[in-house]
Amino acid sequence: MWIKDRHMWMVFVLPGVLLLVLVLGWPAITSILYSFESGRAGEAGYTLANYKGLFKDPFFKTTFWNTVVFVSFSVASHMILGLAVAMVLHSALPAKPLFRVIALLPWVVPDVVAGIIWKWMYDPIYGALNDLLITIGIVDNPIEWLSNPKLAMTSAILVNLWRGFPFVMLILLAGLQAIPRHLYEAAAIDGAPKLQQFIHITLPGLKKMIVVALALDIVWEVRRFGLIQAMTQGGPGVLTEVLSTYTYKQYFKFFRFEYASAISVVMTIVLLLVSLPYIWMISQEE
Repeated sequence: MWIKDRHMWMVFVLPGVLLLVLVLGWPAITSILYSFESGRAGEAGYTLANYKGLFKDPFFKTTFWNTVVFVSFSVASHMILGLAVAMVLHSALPAKPLFRVIALLPWVVPDVVAGIIWKWMYDPIYGALNDLLITIGIVDNPIEWLSNPKLAMTSAILVNLWRGFPFVMLILLAGLQAIPRHLYEAAAIDGAPKLQQFIHITLPGLKKMIVVALALDIVWEVRRFGLIQAMTQGGPGVLTEVLSTYTYKQYFKFFRFEYASAISVVMTIVLLLVSLPYIWMISQEE
């Protein structure tokens, strides 16, 4: 046979490598090259004009800050609710498989579908949420959740909390199941209360899984597009505009391909910096 046995692995790996290069590598290289082009008729060559324009663009600064707020509150709420639900599902809960399926249901719903559903629920006239609040007497008049400048971002974060916490819950639940049970039994024999067991056993045992959940969830939330686009399209004004929706508008609405590519490159650099602790942890294990 013309391929030796010790080289046979290349036959199986090569198709996957070529697919990654075509699907991920080539678009990435193209975006980087685009980001250094001026985009003006008659101007050739590469320049840093797009990156300089980012730092002078007030909309980019606002969008960047919106992304920081959206991602920070989303990830923090995912971690808190995800850990709480994971601990409940890890306990001696009746019908545990049923509750695990129920907890996973929001994660199954696609971003766009979730955005459309919650946009209808938030509707001040036909929305189910306002109808419920008025019926039980919490409010007297309908609340404009998505058009109120003070409530728009909070409303989007609450929906993202519902949509995204199962992802963190799954990771932390796997970490809880890996913690040896005898540690809790020994702590209980010594008279340690539940709070001390949580601080000295659960949290240290989940340290690696928390790093993994934080890194992956931050990456997902920075890239979150469908939910915001379906609910608010960045409005009112630019109060819920995030980097993903801003990049989309620059590319497909304003046809500023080079500028949108520069924003994408900046996003990639930020995500790489965020992922460094996770990459370092994985490399140390190997």
